[in-house]
Amino acid sequence: MKNSFFAGLLSLTVMISCQPDKQLTNYVNPLLGTATLWETKDLGYERHLKTRTWGAEVFPGSSVPNAMVQLSPVTQFRSGAGYQYEDTVIYGFSHTNKGHWNLLHLPVLPVTGNVSSGDYASTYSHSNESARPGYYQVFLERYGVNAELTSTLRCAYHKYTFRPDDDKKVLVDITRTNNGVRDWSIQKVDDYTFSGNQDAEGNIRFYAVSNYKIEDVRQLKDGEHEVSIISFADSKGSKPLELKIGFSFVSIDNAKMNLEQEMKDKSFAQVRKEADKTWENLLSKIEVTGGTEREKGIFYSCLYRSFLWPALRSDVNGEYTDAKGNVVNNGFRYYTDPSFWDDYRNKLILLGMISPDVTTDVIKSITDKGEKRNGYMPTFFHGDHASVFVAGNYLRGLKDFDLNRAYKLLVNNATVPGKGGRPYLDEYIEQGWIAEKDTTNVPTWDEYKAAVTKTVEYAYDDYATALLAKELGDESIYKTLMERSGNYKNLFDPGTGFWRGKIADGSWIKDFDPYYPYYAYMYREANAWQSLFFAPHDPEGMIALYPGEKAVEQKLDSLFTEPWRNYEAHNMTGFIGNYCHGNQPDHSVPYTYYFIGKQEKAQCVLDSIMNHYYDMGKEKLAYSGMDDAGEMSAWYVFNAIGLYTYSPADPEYIVTVPLFDQVKFTLGDNNQFTIVKNGNGRKITDISYDGQKINGWFISHDLLKQGKQLTITTE
Repeated sequence: MKNSFFAGLLSLTVMISCQPDKQLTNYVNPLLGTATLWETKDLGYERHLKTRTWGAEVFPGSSVPNAMVQLSPVTQFRSGAGYQYEDTVIYGFSHTNKGHWNLLHLPVLPVTGNVSSGDYASTYSHSNESARPGYYQVFLERYGVNAELTSTLRCAYHKYTFRPDDDKKVLVDITRTNNGVRDWSIQKVDDYTFSGNQDAEGNIRFYAVSNYKIEDVRQLKDGEHEVSIISFADSKGSKPLELKIGFSFVSIDNAKMNLEQEMKDKSFAQVRKEADKTWENLLSKIEVTGGTEREKGIFYSCLYRSFLWPALRSDVNGEYTDAKGNVVNNGFRYYTDPSFWDDYRNKLILLGMISPDVTTDVIKSITDKGEKRNGYMPTFFHGDHASVFVAGNYLRGLKDFDLNRAYKLLVNNATVPGKGGRPYLDEYIEQGWIAEKDTTNVPTWDEYKAAVTKTVEYAYDDYATALLAKELGDESIYKTLMERSGNYKNLFDPGTGFWRGKIADGSWIKDFDPYYPYYAYMYREANAWQSLFFAPHDPEGMIALYPGEKAVEQKLDSLFTEPWRNYEAHNMTGFIGNYCHGNQPDHSVPYTYYFIGKQEKAQCVLDSIMNHYYDMGKEKLAYSGMDDAGEMSAWYVFNAIGLYTYSPADPEYIVTVPLFDQVKFTLGDNNQFTIVKNGNGRKITDISYDGQKINGWFISHDLLKQGKQLTITTE
């Protein structure tokens, strides 16, 4: 069974086609990732839960890279990014989005006739819906309105074409977002302007200008829900209703200023064209030759998806509201926190490679927050990982930030237990591992410590911070954290070959089933199979925990061939055996084959993932799992061009077999290196750079910055 599995994967071929003159934005499909998996063959198990499985949770609407505004349709509140392809109605077009269960500020919907606060959504059809970078269009069937949307960094442009005989109105769902709305206001400013605020995961202010005269702004509440209705005078006719809306997290005055600076005198067509050009410039940083049209479509859609988050939160004058609630201006652009548990693995390095100015401002932003909030670098959801982000980008040459300030916070994260830093750090420091609760029959969904995952990830964070300590000459911290970077070994169970939880007395958890998935018991959103082989800073030491390379190979083969046991969990889909590409924990595991001399087996798995798990489902619009602010997308981007951030804290990349014959990669400093694939096989026989042989599987970032050719020869 195992041999036939890998033989089947080895038979994958890469077809060649080329359209060098095609605009790259034409390859991007913002709807890719919006569909949900329903069928057993796609999910990897039979569905029994009534709730739908999590999809990629991405949004199809308009945005420019790392913008404040993401203008996108809402088909359901409290459902991922607010849009699911299978939904049949639209509640409005919201203005902030992460691709997660939050935000969706200020939903706006064009309406006609009489509506109620509880019944206003419109049906729509995918046959009259389109999306591309910086543009979204849909026909609202209930109202006979064609809605078109485009945007700038801080502003939204709505263009609504009504039937000529209809009075034009706009409904603002001012009391609803994906979060609870704490406070809101909306008022008419003058004949063509309304403004207000909505406080829900950030107090957003807005300043909106209409091309029709505003008759009134009134509240409508005929039940528990309350909405705002904006009516326009003498609004019949064929001329579209256009709304230009500026946003700010500081003040209405700043929202007005943002609008005047970015959009005031521009037409819809002009703003749309500028958004498209912005994306074309970014996408052209990686130009590929060869591969199929399908592969190029997935590739550029993933590259696009990798640059939507973090999101801007400062205004054109540099002002932002800081962690203490004060309005300040520190001379950099202020951004939201990255999704550290997810995208530290790859996306945050890709961001630094292509958009170093954004990346350094993100580092300045999280440093500013950490200093003002609690003395710790921000964390996200689970674990730490700002350490990897800062170290990985600094060591790749991004130096336009105060490393000493960032380092001080990272050292606090690693050494000072307390609220706001690493959970259970005191245990980790004292004994080198975190204990789990001694219990039995834990349901998948129960929340505990995720002690195994935290232990091995803290060890890697220690390593990343130690790299910075070395750069700064802090020998004491360097020695301490490098010693602790070996703590991943403390929860390895040689009797089973798995990383396994311990209870407080140091004995192994007895109720141990490596196939059973947990959300936070021993492992974070994984089972023991998916938690194998995580020590990206020390793969040789990790391999040495096993009796020999043959034992490692057998364990890896079993991971990819032992079938998933039909467990149902919302965010675990896309299985190859027990490997789960639909969630992040095991995304680095396939490369373990490299360290036992079986690179071709790793490539079999990588090829299968790229070929099967990024345009799934009936509509070919589903990812195998959550994109998580671009992590899933960046994984594809890197592997498709023949590089991967196996240890993102280290300024190097493991070399894989590209999908494309040639890749031209322009770094943010305008240095361009080229990747060329020789041969159509998937086994690498030689790696050279500028004609010089590379020993081993890794190439350094410093070499790539020289702007030469990386040649990957295969058979």
